[in-house]
Amino acid sequence: MTEIHGTVADGFEPVRDAFEANFAEHGDVGAGFSLYVEGECVVDLTGGVADPATGRPYDDQTLQLVFSTTKGAAAICGHLLAQRGLLDFDAPVASVWPEFAAEGKGDVPIRWLFSHRTGLPVIDSQLTREQILAWDPVVEALAAQKPLWEPGTAHGYHALTYGWLVGEVVRRIDGRSIGQFFADEIADPLGLDFWIGLPDSEQSRCSPMLAADMSGRGLDMANMDPDMLALLPELAAMYLDPNSVALRALHLNGAFGLDGPEMPWNLAEVRAAQIPAANGVTNARSLAKLYASCVSEVDGIRLLDDAALDVALVEQSNGRDQTLVVPTRFGLGFFLPSNFSPLLGTNSFGHAGAGGSLGAADRDRRIGYGYVMNQMGNNLSGDPRTIGLTEAIDACL
Repeated sequence: MTEIHGTVADGFEPVRDAFEANFAEHGDVGAGFSLYVEGECVVDLTGGVADPATGRPYDDQTLQLVFSTTKGAAAICGHLLAQRGLLDFDAPVASVWPEFAAEGKGDVPIRWLFSHRTGLPVIDSQLTREQILAWDPVVEALAAQKPLWEPGTAHGYHALTYGWLVGEVVRRIDGRSIGQFFADEIADPLGLDFWIGLPDSEQSRCSPMLAADMSGRGLDMANMDPDMLALLPELAAMYLDPNSVALRALHLNGAFGLDGPEMPWNLAEVRAAQIPAANGVTNARSLAKLYASCVSEVDGIRLLDDAALDVALVEQSNGRDQTLVVPTRFGLGFFLPSNFSPLLGTNSFGHAGAGGSLGAADRDRRIGYGYVMNQMGNNLSGDPRTIGLTEAIDACL
């Protein structure tokens, strides 16, 4: 039996049970989960092995790359600027980033960057990994590029490009990189172990990502949403085609795969760069605290006020996703509840990451929670580990 460490407040024991079940039933190797209610931490758990090669335990000092869960942190940066009157979601991107006006993009509003409606989910230029990690070559390529579809007419998940698009807007408005802005304005004041661009001093704390079994074994087809089940042949064809929009978007033309012993995301230089859609490094406690501070005061800090949340949670995109094929639903930078992104109540929001991580909040119940792990799953429409934890939270509340 996997050894579990941490604390659970009275009444939240079912959450611990769900966390333990993830190791016994869903293949977790090393993981953490944390839950804040009304600004107080009521669950904070870790367990398992951080590095199977050495047997190092997964504890409260372990850090984890969280893939697209990073997008929620990037979105919060934008909303914080908007709350201060510095970012206007309805202003053209070109008003702060003039080069972006190329190829008919002059009227594209900033809100379409946050809601995956810009038509730039891939990069046409064949950039090297070194160029990608350097930032400027990527944003220059995106600014010059023609959209795949007419912006605003459809949405498609900007799996990696989202971070550079949003991050460059933050940089043009504020002057700091989005990683520095996040550190100065959010992580440091809240005392978070959360970085977009990991310092060398923290690299040794990281748990390496373990690639998912992509054979299809373990997919719960009996309980799969019927609409998702009907799309399986199309999804299979998409993931077998290296030229599909999905694979080009997810792997950036092959530069960043998600499998193999040399998974690029485990490289120190990749974790050290700023890829605001995908390379955030954190732990469950910091992820939960970040989201909790968006809906309630935590340690005297409330990041987003009610007016900012009113803006953030208005549905911007819903329906068939031009990148992922399946239906997806977005507010301004966040997943909203749907079959693709199972969350809590109607006023919950957050962002999941490839393989299973999740950071989320429920505005009505004033909670924030975070789950991180090293063993990636292969579920596209909601990982069973986070579904079980979410259902346990719901039962406790």
